[in-house]
Amino acid sequence: GIARPKILGVTVLTSIDRDALKKTGVDKHPEEQVLSLAGLVKAAGLDGVVASPEEIDTVRKGMGKDFLIVTPGVRPKGSETGDQKRVAAPKEAFQRGADYIVIGRPVTKAKDPAEAFEGLL
Repeated sequence: GIARPKILGVTVLTSIDRDALKKTGVDKHPEEQVLSLAGLVKAAGLDGVVASPEEIDTVRKGMGKDFLIVTPGVRPKGSETGDQKRVAAPKEAFQRGADYIVIGRPVTKAKDPAEAFEGLL
């Protein structure tokens, strides 16, 4: 009596840039690799992917409007990016087409996490 859970595939971590990807043996731009992996995910019958803000447009165009995109690497404007290489502000991620966003450290590492979260709204 419950809805089937959504199953996602992870593409390229938001902490990885072109140089880091190359060190793993992948000689593609992250956007190309994300689209390639998204295609495999869709072909396997999964519901969507986890993809950085920079690849939302490409994934949406390539996989369609019903393909879920969960986007980590989301940071409030002006906040530190830390180890994240491919980031965007919450509003920008949604404008690009993310279905869901993940905001971690800007909230969990804040002196007052509840206040930090409220500030995002």
